[in-house]
Amino acid sequence: MKELNEARKTYEDTPIPEALGFRVQEGIRQGRARYRARRSRVIRRWSAAAACFCLVLAGLNLSPTVAQAAAQVPVLGGLFRVLTFVEYDRTEDGIHYDVSAPQVEAEGDLAEKVNAAIQEKLDVHLVKAQQDWDSYRDAFFATGGTEEEWNGREMDVTVDYEIKSQSEDRVSFIVTFAEGWVASYEERYCYNLDLAENRDLTLRDLLGENWVEICNAAIEEQIAAGVDEDGFTYFFPAEEGGFTSVDESTAFYIQEDGTAVVCFPKYAIAAGAAGAPEFPIA
Repeated sequence: MKELNEARKTYEDTPIPEALGFRVQEGIRQGRARYRARRSRVIRRWSAAAACFCLVLAGLNLSPTVAQAAAQVPVLGGLFRVLTFVEYDRTEDGIHYDVSAPQVEAEGDLAEKVNAAIQEKLDVHLVKAQQDWDSYRDAFFATGGTEEEWNGREMDVTVDYEIKSQSEDRVSFIVTFAEGWVASYEERYCYNLDLAENRDLTLRDLLGENWVEICNAAIEEQIAAGVDEDGFTYFFPAEEGGFTSVDESTAFYIQEDGTAVVCFPKYAIAAGAAGAPEFPIA
């Protein structure tokens, strides 16, 4: 365990060149604090979760009455609202859960589809987290770990969201699902919604018919700018799994000024020290 901890510390301390120009994800714990500080929303706690953790999964399928009571404060105006559907912060059996999940309230089936997708991801995330923790614990004791060594270990399970931009009929937000322990991972899902037209917004909508060429040129330019004076870069060559092109499945969000920001998962096109790269498409 000592070697593993030392290796992990070395990894986390790896410096990231300023020339990258991208936001690099901090540790899961730091991220959780950052998200809370960044949120200016007024939210109510889901008090049912505090009674017994076995209610958590059941509580994710709240009745309309409970859901309404748990989300009285609208975040946005216009044709829709984004509400905190379920929120709790507690520790159970070595797992620290910090969960804040959104729900879109609007006419039409788009909001229903988005809410169902978030709900499904939330359910899967919590079940997977418990399975991961149980597997790690079993492996720890199977390889000679003791109760004394085990005590004090904790796994962070985080679900949070951030609204990137909003108008009377459009909203762009990200929902983040993360685990932080011996190993860690983070998944981010971008939602860009036009509630007036009841449809998802696309890069084509924002950039026009040549959106692929526009995105590729901007991303390649920013990757090139991330090469230091010694020729070092965290980004993989295209022939070794690096960036080649955007497509219909490429994730993005929209800033308040209307700029599209293309997002890639950690390790997708660069070494882990580069975090989860983001590329504004000017």
